[in-house]
Amino acid sequence: MLRNYLPVLLLLGFVIFNAVVIIGLSHLSVRSQPTAVKSQPYESGIAPLGNARDRFSVKFYLVAMLFIVFDIETVFMIPWGVHYRQLSCKVPMVADACPTGQLSFFGLGEMLVFAAILVVGFVYVWKKGALTWE
Repeated sequence: MLRNYLPVLLLLGFVIFNAVVIIGLSHLSVRSQPTAVKSQPYESGIAPLGNARDRFSVKFYLVAMLFIVFDIETVFMIPWGVHYRQLSCKVPMVADACPTGQLSFFGLGEMLVFAAILVVGFVYVWKKGALTWE
């Protein structure tokens, strides 16, 4: 069983080793020379506006949560797409193909229900005005 995980463990070991070496080399080769300009906050080349502790609108967090909710659908759609043929066959597949006359609507139907729930949620959020930025 360890033989099955050996490539993953080797890759993980290489990544950890590489990260440690790169961080170690950068720590040894760079001298810290803090100045007043370097100590200021940096925001993508734009001078900071206002205080860092200013409050954000609730809309910002709402849009972020909605993005996560609608983005999570990919986590469910990718495995569904990979196993679509098995889900749409009433009997076990033979030679990686569904026997004649054994196709079912289950594989497509379950994704249509999932997509319909997402569309209803999206329409609800849209009608409530959560996507309008003021």
